[in-house]
Amino acid sequence: MNTVRLKLRSFTLLYIKGRALSAAPPAVTSSSFPPRRTVFQFFRTMATTNDCNTPETRPPPGLKKAKHKEPLRRVKTKENRGKRGDVHGPSTVYLQVVGAGSRDNAASLYVFSEYNRYLFNCGEGTQRLMQEHKLKAARLDNIFLTRLSWENVGGLSGMILTLKDTGVPECVLSGPPQLEDYLNAIKSFSGPLEEIKLSVRPYTAESYTDETMTVHQVPIFADLRPDGRKPSPKSAGSSPSRSPASPGRDGVHGNSSRGDGRNDRRRATRDNSLVVSFVCKLHPKKGNFLVSEAKALGLPVGTAAIGPLIGALKAGKSVTYEGREIRPEQVCTPTDPGPVFIIVECPSEEFVEAVCSNQQLSRYQTGATEDLAALVVHLTPESVLSTDQYKRWMERFPSTTEHLILNEQVRTFHNVRSHKIQAQLNVIHPDIFPQLKSYQSTEAPAALLVPTVRAECLLKFQLRPVMEWQREAVPSCNTEEFVKEASEVPNFLEEVDKCRKICSADGAELPGKPGEKHPEVVFLGTGSALPMKIRNVSGTLVNISPSQSLLLDCGEGTFGQLCRHYGDAVDDALSKISTVFISHMHADHHTGLLMLLYQRERALTTLGKAFSPVYLVAPVQIMTWLNQYHDYCEEILDHINFIPNKVLVGGGEMPKQRTQSFIQALLKENDLEKFQTCTVRHCKNAYACSFSHRSGWKLAFSGDTMPCDAFVHAGKNATLLIHEATLEDGLEEEAVEKRHSTTSQAIGIGMRMNADFIVLNHFSQRYAKIPLFSGDFDDRVGISFDHMRICFGDFKTLPRLIPALKTLFAEEIGEMEGRREKRELRQPRGSAFEGPAAAAVSRGAKRHQQEAATRSDETKRLKSS
Repeated sequence: MNTVRLKLRSFTLLYIKGRALSAAPPAVTSSSFPPRRTVFQFFRTMATTNDCNTPETRPPPGLKKAKHKEPLRRVKTKENRGKRGDVHGPSTVYLQVVGAGSRDNAASLYVFSEYNRYLFNCGEGTQRLMQEHKLKAARLDNIFLTRLSWENVGGLSGMILTLKDTGVPECVLSGPPQLEDYLNAIKSFSGPLEEIKLSVRPYTAESYTDETMTVHQVPIFADLRPDGRKPSPKSAGSSPSRSPASPGRDGVHGNSSRGDGRNDRRRATRDNSLVVSFVCKLHPKKGNFLVSEAKALGLPVGTAAIGPLIGALKAGKSVTYEGREIRPEQVCTPTDPGPVFIIVECPSEEFVEAVCSNQQLSRYQTGATEDLAALVVHLTPESVLSTDQYKRWMERFPSTTEHLILNEQVRTFHNVRSHKIQAQLNVIHPDIFPQLKSYQSTEAPAALLVPTVRAECLLKFQLRPVMEWQREAVPSCNTEEFVKEASEVPNFLEEVDKCRKICSADGAELPGKPGEKHPEVVFLGTGSALPMKIRNVSGTLVNISPSQSLLLDCGEGTFGQLCRHYGDAVDDALSKISTVFISHMHADHHTGLLMLLYQRERALTTLGKAFSPVYLVAPVQIMTWLNQYHDYCEEILDHINFIPNKVLVGGGEMPKQRTQSFIQALLKENDLEKFQTCTVRHCKNAYACSFSHRSGWKLAFSGDTMPCDAFVHAGKNATLLIHEATLEDGLEEEAVEKRHSTTSQAIGIGMRMNADFIVLNHFSQRYAKIPLFSGDFDDRVGISFDHMRICFGDFKTLPRLIPALKTLFAEEIGEMEGRREKRELRQPRGSAFEGPAAAAVSRGAKRHQQEAATRSDETKRLKSS
């Protein structure tokens, strides 16, 4: 009976109305996202996977929405602590490096206690690292941001969507007050986010306290240059350095003139001079009761009478037992008053004076013993560390203070699983699967006056029970071990040898000229929905010539993938990108764009090349997001010349004169004869594209879509078709519901298109290492992997690699086939598609027609791909 009641109680919590327990003080400002979720949406979520979420439908009229309540597990934990009377701090607390501050992984920190989880900064790739290294986000309800720069918030939109999918009821963002504007801006592509309550705790709010610690926000304002410009990219990571070019608000042109007087409002709203430091003090922890000493003194250990005595002694009170006074220090370890750790970002020399003279921070250098900083984390470039003033400021902390530095000087591996699979694929074909590289800063390390520790991925500083550095979790990246592991897979080396012999015999009978390296296609992200440890989200680089490049989609972490692919040559690769195509507004296809643009400017500056905006071919809705981010957060619009996707559709509306000039410049810049788009069957305003080169080749890119006749026409006779194949054959019903293609459907489009070669990509993350192969794979079909690099001369080689790939991943393929067999036993494939799936196709087609006929202003949910 107790079990039944518990289950009913757990179930009831999901639906009954209740008061959400807030983790924030009254000063927290709530965003406009109500914390509500419908029963319909709950069952819909349970019935679908997180691989690719389609736009949400409205709930039935009159259906009440349940307010968020804290998870039962968390409520019961608090109740149990209350019964024990344990109101003091946690026993275990540690700070752990997630991103060490390298160029490809911005600085981020994870703080753990048995009661709470916290994240400090959330740059692009943070959730990918947390997923790979098993840092749980399920109880992450506080994120602290030191500065409103894309370097710090680039992964925040994806993290919020992940927290929502995980079931986190509420998340509070602490830091600059403009975070409220940031949350409003991401609504333009994330949808209303009704299933998670989001709020902002600005630095003006009271200190935040929970079961683990108290966090004080310390605002620091820099004395910026008279022109109001931001710090240079080199000294401040990804930040732009030029003044705004008065971008337009017409939703079309990103860099047209503006004479409406709103530039002053924009400058007043953005605050580039602000960084926020965080001073975190753990709650005191009662000393431990020493059983052996208590027994020696004759206390009734092991009996009911000992309970009150322990409570009094741990509370610091002396007790009398059998006429004898027992003092706390005789039977208890000393109370831990609670160490302090400080997170400080000093992004450029302009902030040095403000940081070093801040009175709130100085008290932790010379204050009372319990207030002295145990750890100071410096999110600080080497140019700042080299200044005499900052060196002296570090020296003023006591000798017991530890200093942790996160910047581009770090030498650490983050994405180890990506390195591992690439090293193993490299055995099969070294040119198509090149070894990954790392970017190494050329800036000389600062000569500091105090001992410091350079960050490494997963490095821990334990605050309790014992203060110490812990390196056991720091990942190693040994290519030789990875290759050895692959060589021990049965028959793998034999298949590799066969593959090499066949490829050697084939020679270079190719559509292009023998040995020709361009055009070259580099697959930067081949997974769907959200970044995972092996496959990142969508991004494909087309190197048209040695000096011209075009990017197809730009999901979160695309720049990081470029860093790992090109290493020290990443600036050269960035400087060649003149055009970016965004297929649609789902988060996994465009949230890497801002980092790419900022880093591209930095690359041009480093190389001494003149700056020019990229041609951004994208849905017009992207300008809502970019305009809002530009107005309230950071300058961005002067990085783009905007071309709406819809004006490149054959027979579509005529572009304005300025847009037409951009189109002509795009074609000239890339030596293209034609660049066209077409609407596809995915979400509203989703597009595919194709472009033809003056030398005669043609490339077609599907974006995300179900099989689409318009795309067949647009890509007719393509030299290369890159088509999404999100799901395996047999999952046609799911593909219709999520508006994606199966493997055979994608190949079928290529055949109808008469494409010379088809490369499948955008695989569901359930196929992390390799997708399931269908029976219609032939010598015109290949599959993509992250960091795979091909030219047209490799078309004949790619199918020859499949036997070796199947051997290397035989275990994974076996598991997937086993799951498929179980699924088919539950519902035979033929009857499934003739019945429910056929109905799903009908529903999908009807829904597609309705969306084409009606233009709703409400942005749909788009975590999916």
